[in-house]
Amino acid sequence: MGKKISIVVSVYNEELGLQQFYDHTTPILQQAHENTGWDYELIFVNDGSKDTSLEILKEFAAQDEKVAVINFAANRGHEAAMIAGIDYAAGDGIVCMDADLQHPPESIPDIIKKFDEGYDVISMIRTARDDAGIIKRITSAAFYKVMNALSGKTKFENNSSDFFAISRRVAKVLRQDYRERVRFLRGYVQNVGFKKTTLEFRAQARVAGESNYNIKSLIKLSLNAICNFSDAPLKMGIYAGVFSILAAIILLIYSIVQYFLNKQPAGYSTIIVVLCVMFGVLFIILGFISEYLAIIFAEVKSRPIYIVDSVITKDGEEQK
Repeated sequence: MGKKISIVVSVYNEELGLQQFYDHTTPILQQAHENTGWDYELIFVNDGSKDTSLEILKEFAAQDEKVAVINFAANRGHEAAMIAGIDYAAGDGIVCMDADLQHPPESIPDIIKKFDEGYDVISMIRTARDDAGIIKRITSAAFYKVMNALSGKTKFENNSSDFFAISRRVAKVLRQDYRERVRFLRGYVQNVGFKKTTLEFRAQARVAGESNYNIKSLIKLSLNAICNFSDAPLKMGIYAGVFSILAAIILLIYSIVQYFLNKQPAGYSTIIVVLCVMFGVLFIILGFISEYLAIIFAEVKSRPIYIVDSVITKDGEEQK
């Protein structure tokens, strides 16, 4: 029996670009099947779309036996959609990508070659992004520098993305062991081990519609990533305490010297600045503690990562 590759596509309000994605991707998969012998399945995960995305996906499934649609009961987020696709996928290799064609399907044949070479994890590294301004580029680079500085032994590939590929045995580990409610999936993929490699790609502009990620979403993702892979923020209190003691000793010595020189130390401005700095540090530390407590709270509740309303294939719609 030949091998199969599963393409997992997260969909949320992508009605304007889905047809282009399908028409662009399926010929590449068919050609890869002819050239490499790898069969394929195309798994769309509808993450509670409010537009006509689900109807379009049902049409794909009705006409193409290689298409399956996992329809969520409600919006659960991009990462939950990818996890659901990985859970459902039956392929020897699994590729996670977005439906806006920023993740080029042309990379799939190269990914298959890496699987044939024995790699289990293929991280796709973005070399450029056509629709990204200077702010996005700076913040993206800064994010990975901060993550690598805080995460200890775990190191992340710079400019890696939610476009990645994993083997069947890596997927098995993710299904059984990496089931956190608050997660950073691309980090798990790089952290799980096994034989890893990278491929580069250039992110094109979206074919249609607008990105569902805003500043608030990106900040939330960054905090989740930091809290998932580092306890350094929890140690900030120790460092801040040591710094405060040293600063107090220096200020005490300065005040004593000024006293013996019969000079009255200027106190008002110094006190205000010190208080503002220390309260700022204190609130940052409290904020991080709150984030860790929120993660613990989510894990203790142990609610499902996602809830599937139905799975749609050419054979029809199966309620779950």
